[in-house]
Amino acid sequence: PDNGPDWPCTSQGSGPEPAPDEGSVGLLMYTSGTTGRPKGVLLSHGNLIAGGQNTALAHELTADDRALCVLPLYHINGQCVTVMGPLVSGGSVVMPHRFSASRFWRQLIDGECSWFSVVPTLISYLLQLPETKTPDRRSLSRLRFGRSASAALPPAIHRAFESRFGIPIVETMGLTETAAQILSNPLPPGRRKYGSPGVAYGNQVVIADEHQHACPPDTVGELLVRGRNVMLGYLNNPEATADTLTADGWLRTGDLGVMDEDGYVFVRGRIKELIIKGGENIAPREVDEALSAQPGVLEAAAFARPCPDYGQRVEACVVLKPGVEPDEAGLISACTARLGPFKSPDRIHFRDILPKGPSGKIQRLKLLDLVDL
Repeated sequence: PDNGPDWPCTSQGSGPEPAPDEGSVGLLMYTSGTTGRPKGVLLSHGNLIAGGQNTALAHELTADDRALCVLPLYHINGQCVTVMGPLVSGGSVVMPHRFSASRFWRQLIDGECSWFSVVPTLISYLLQLPETKTPDRRSLSRLRFGRSASAALPPAIHRAFESRFGIPIVETMGLTETAAQILSNPLPPGRRKYGSPGVAYGNQVVIADEHQHACPPDTVGELLVRGRNVMLGYLNNPEATADTLTADGWLRTGDLGVMDEDGYVFVRGRIKELIIKGGENIAPREVDEALSAQPGVLEAAAFARPCPDYGQRVEACVVLKPGVEPDEAGLISACTARLGPFKSPDRIHFRDILPKGPSGKIQRLKLLDLVDL
């Protein structure tokens, strides 16, 4: 379109197409729309290469590595991590048609894979397999690590997976707007911190106040990113582009977090998803983690409900493991013991599934309408 970006078009001539330059558009991919309408993200060829290089750097990928790609290529995790990472490092990829929990371990073994990238929901599915489906670690001798991204990995589920399967899971974080990975925990024997997607690799990351000034360690602010992996902008949306990209090149992620003295980032949640109760901010992820730590809980997501007394109150949706009976009072009591009564949910709604986008992220802003149906 005339008012669109400098979008490449097919030549009408008979000669060969010129090679693309680093700054030209290489990919149009839409965001998951977790907190609003999906936006078209314009990534340059240079962005895509940088995204693959950041993955290769963080995970020390070489030509000897082989990835298992079970995530869809129409999402940035599958496209830029599990495909571009091996491409820039000279490695290879095994690509099944789709994810299957029952076939996952056999695919890793038969493919002689050295790493895989999944989302927390898939980790939960693998944990639900019968104990008889636990593979012999010796049959996975080439497997170095697994990688989790696209949504927060509850520490209880993280520990349970590593304890059962003996495979280190590296929690990471990425965005469509940054050609995937921005943060990663180090590989073993480096220090991994449960509940954190790690430190910056290949780009700059800062926690900033409302004026985009860097905050001191352990201070809540917005997560900003700057580097060669940051997008060109949004398709036909100059207002959103101006709101997201600062004049000095920082991308505002819309995520709240803190950075500790070691440079590890701990994400507190999306700014648009904060629960504001009596003027106090409550990060839904705190409630999610308290619920997910309970043995019978498979998935959990807290959300805000309008309240005449406090403005908003805390409620949550929970998916239980097969065979577990609902116990609303018990789960609320467990949250109160961990978080105190102010942050604990007033109600828990038990569901068979939670709404998710294509990346596996829970669509938190849909939960209130879902439980009121």
